[in-house]
Amino acid sequence: MGMFCYQCQETARGTGCTMRGVCGKTADVANLQDLLIYTLKGIALYNLEARKAGLPTAAADKFVMESLFATITNANFDRNDFVSHIKKALAIRENVKQALIKAGAAVDGIKHDSATWTGESETDFEGKAALIGILSTENEDVRSLRELLTYGVKGIAAYAEHAYTLGYQQDEIFAFMQRALVATTNNDLSIDELVALVMECGKFGVDVMALLDKANTSTYGNPEISKVNIGVRKNPAILISGHDLKDMEELLEQTQGTGVDVYTHGEMLPANYYPAFKKYGNFVGNYGNAWWLQDKEFETFNGPILMTTNCLVPPRESYKDRVYVTGVVGFDGLKHIPERTAGQKKDFSAIIEHAKRCAPPTEIERGEIIGGFAHNQVLALADKVVEAVKSGAVKRFFVMAGCDGRMKGRDYYTEFAKALPDDTIILTAGCAKYRYNKLPLGDIGGIPRVLDAGQCNDSYSLAVIALKLKEVFGLDDVNKLPISYNIAWYEQKAVTVLLALLYLGVKNIHLGPTLPGFLSPNVAKVLMENFGIAGIGSVEDDLKTFLG
Repeated sequence: MGMFCYQCQETARGTGCTMRGVCGKTADVANLQDLLIYTLKGIALYNLEARKAGLPTAAADKFVMESLFATITNANFDRNDFVSHIKKALAIRENVKQALIKAGAAVDGIKHDSATWTGESETDFEGKAALIGILSTENEDVRSLRELLTYGVKGIAAYAEHAYTLGYQQDEIFAFMQRALVATTNNDLSIDELVALVMECGKFGVDVMALLDKANTSTYGNPEISKVNIGVRKNPAILISGHDLKDMEELLEQTQGTGVDVYTHGEMLPANYYPAFKKYGNFVGNYGNAWWLQDKEFETFNGPILMTTNCLVPPRESYKDRVYVTGVVGFDGLKHIPERTAGQKKDFSAIIEHAKRCAPPTEIERGEIIGGFAHNQVLALADKVVEAVKSGAVKRFFVMAGCDGRMKGRDYYTEFAKALPDDTIILTAGCAKYRYNKLPLGDIGGIPRVLDAGQCNDSYSLAVIALKLKEVFGLDDVNKLPISYNIAWYEQKAVTVLLALLYLGVKNIHLGPTLPGFLSPNVAKVLMENFGIAGIGSVEDDLKTFLG
């Protein structure tokens, strides 16, 4: 066994990748990611004490957040990046430790190996990584809960990083991420205590998505109903993918007057809904579909591509020279655009000049798709929505948020959307929408039958909408609303969203196309019995279950 990883939905055989990740990461990268997470636990042990002592924690907070984000599926595949991260982690851990000693704080009680091990060479790192992987926790249920908690924290870190980039942060969120990491080192915690921490992770999932929602809307305005062009123009162009709206803003600013157009791809589609971006005349619309089709769509785009966050597929040689990465994204041989320094903006001049030398995008489709139904916009239409429900024009809402992926079984979500009765509405967020957002599903009294709230983090909007409807209808339980949950998942941010929904009291969520491989039978049983979590079956059978 060269590695072990089961953090994503597509993990091999539904149990774990052991030789190479289905995502494309190599065994050495997977193992170095494990060692980085392990070392972050050591930083967290010291940094929690630094918080108690009133010492500065900002540098360690930022590093832990960014490093967790770098280990999310499809974010960074570059071995050298993780070697550098581990070296920096060891240095930061020592800095925090020495600050505590200087302040007279007792550190002798911090004895866990994650806080004491050290190494200098890549050989040292590889040797250590072989000893501390996921399977080093022998008890299957403890391992399952520790990993569920870790993946939830990874999702929190991703959302926290986006908010941080826009100048929004909460110390309580940083503290919880580190407290959760430390909890995974404690062999004295009971199963019940670990379950409680997992549920608390859901609470902070809600908090961080609310923070990011505030950051996005305060900076760029509330998303509004928008028709998004999916055709092309005849200018050279840049395709921007991922989730980082600050990168989007600065790229649009720097392409003004250059003759270079900008298109969104994948999870960047919702940038088309924000008022702040609509003033740019060279912002054309969206090109392509969900992340997993990029090896075909990047080929036909012809121009350079900017990957701002996770969702990178290992690029083909035929277009590899046109892929640029920034932020936590990494892949050997790709050009990296450096971070902002001293309040300066990122410099996108290299990718802009590259675009000028390229042919315009090849058209792969025409038309428009509609979106922008985040909570502010939907609540503005609340009277219309409520009347549609009261009149019987709308019988049920289906939350079909989450992720898309490569598995053939995900065709289920397209067929499910097609089979829904005409008096139902789909509420969506995340790239799962690409399975049905271009279907001619029509509308109900002017309300589109697919209401897209935005990116995966905008699943928060769907929760806000549900809670508002609960209030409007005078219900005492969100589960009494005519809303069903049929959610697709792929990576760790989806885990955070799921835990957030559970924290808010939502039950009977169907999760697919498969249940997570990291859920042990006993942990899966707890989720099923306490929260009604279920997998998916056939479209016909599931419709009978949902519609009675």
